[in-house]
Amino acid sequence: MGKVVHLYWGYMVAAALIVAWSQQWSLPVIVALSLGVSAYAAFQVPVWCGALNRDGQTYCRNNAYGVLMGCSKRQHRWQKMKMIVLRSKVGNASRSVFPTAKEKFNGALAVAGCCRPSRR
Repeated sequence: MGKVVHLYWGYMVAAALIVAWSQQWSLPVIVALSLGVSAYAAFQVPVWCGALNRDGQTYCRNNAYGVLMGCSKRQHRWQKMKMIVLRSKVGNASRSVFPTAKEKFNGALAVAGCCRPSRR
């Protein structure tokens, strides 16, 4: 049970963030929850690595943590960070960071964690 909570705590924080938005909690609480959700999605959510393999056609399917981080292979971690920085690699970076629907959802979670809906 503890391992599950350790791996997926960000989803609980995301749920708390939705409640905070709907109940119009104070701004520091919303900011703290938003930073927590974004950090979780970027660096800790369990996903596939998604770095480009040596053949140049397929993506790594090893387990990784965070949509911005690679697997245990040092070259894959460096490759994903490099693709984010270099302009010519933006398309490859988006395919590498978000290869499946799960990674796309977690990326949207990271972005949504930084956004605040307007009050009416």
